[in-house]
Amino acid sequence: QEEKIFAGKVLRLHVCTMEGAEWLEEVPEDTTVEKLKERCLKHCLPGSLEDPKTVTHHKLIHATSEKVLTDTKTVLEENIQDRDVLLLVKKRAPTLLPKMSDVVAEEKRKQEQKAPDKDAILKATANLPARSADRSVTHHNMRDFQTELRKILVSLIEVAQKLLALNPDAVELFKKANAMLDEDEEDRVDEIALRQLTEMGFPESRAVKALRLNHMSVTQAMEWLIEHADDPSVDAPLPGSAPAEAPAEGAASSAEATAGPSSEEGGEEAKDELTEIFKKIRRKREFRPDPRAVIALMEMGFDEKEVVDALRVNNNQQNAACEWLLGDRKPSPEDLDKGIDTNSPLFQAILENPVVQLGLTNPKTLLAFEDMLENPLNSTQWMNDPETGPVMLQISRIFQTLNRT
Repeated sequence: QEEKIFAGKVLRLHVCTMEGAEWLEEVPEDTTVEKLKERCLKHCLPGSLEDPKTVTHHKLIHATSEKVLTDTKTVLEENIQDRDVLLLVKKRAPTLLPKMSDVVAEEKRKQEQKAPDKDAILKATANLPARSADRSVTHHNMRDFQTELRKILVSLIEVAQKLLALNPDAVELFKKANAMLDEDEEDRVDEIALRQLTEMGFPESRAVKALRLNHMSVTQAMEWLIEHADDPSVDAPLPGSAPAEAPAEGAASSAEATAGPSSEEGGEEAKDELTEIFKKIRRKREFRPDPRAVIALMEMGFDEKEVVDALRVNNNQQNAACEWLLGDRKPSPEDLDKGIDTNSPLFQAILENPVVQLGLTNPKTLLAFEDMLENPLNSTQWMNDPETGPVMLQISRIFQTLNRT
């Protein structure tokens, strides 16, 4: 009777295992954690207590506080409340220390695979003739490669135009290509961004200039407009840009001039029309200097024309253009428009390649050549194209093969 009156409070605890088993344990609050652990192991692992190490290899964790319960403390001392959740977990086995023989073997293996040091390299190469690579020559060879590749493209464009002129459907094909270029015009301004700036009160022409200078970013364009609000040259056209109407009128007049005398014969008419389409495509693929680079180089004191030439020669790379302006200025802009010698072994090998021959009859190949000629950074796009990629790969292989011999 007295034991019942003075006995401790009985707690109902939810016990879970990592395997998903769950049950209810009713224990007095003066029960030790070790005794509680034994009861749990009897419930979930019958017969496991025959091994005395089983209890020490397990631990109880309080789910809410994530605390590991101490075996020698009671449930009350661990501040466990009624209906608390406990987790029975098996302790991880301690990692065994490696044997000394294994450590020695591993170190020996690492030493065998270790790269030779400077002294070992010098000793092994002592009998080889000394050579010093001139970095300026390497850079010059790389520049020569780019120049030669441009010459190849210039000459291949001429060949492709002659071949495509023989195709009766060439005019229609290039009209479609011309329309595709119209849809992809780089000078197009983001109308939504332009409307946002004009609604803020900025003039449309000034907003267009700000967007082009800041790659169509409304935030950066707005900052530029505020910063240059009092600048007297804020409404001046971007360096290197020309009015859109001028080339269009020139194209129309040249088209009329060529179409007039050739209207007598249908073949000549189609040929002239194809020539005009080639001119339009070439105009749309004309080099567009980076406005920011133009402004930065002009602020150094260079003339606008020579800055545009420098950026064209160096693919719109400002630092390289600056070095070109301060150096010997080679290659010159005129060198970029020269083709390769048509009687050279390199050009003959390229024309004799079947893949190149087939590719030159495809209008898309001509568009790719035009684009890479004026925008060399787009070459990766055409190399990955299923139609133009094989042609470019063959040209590259032939060039590298003949360049080694």
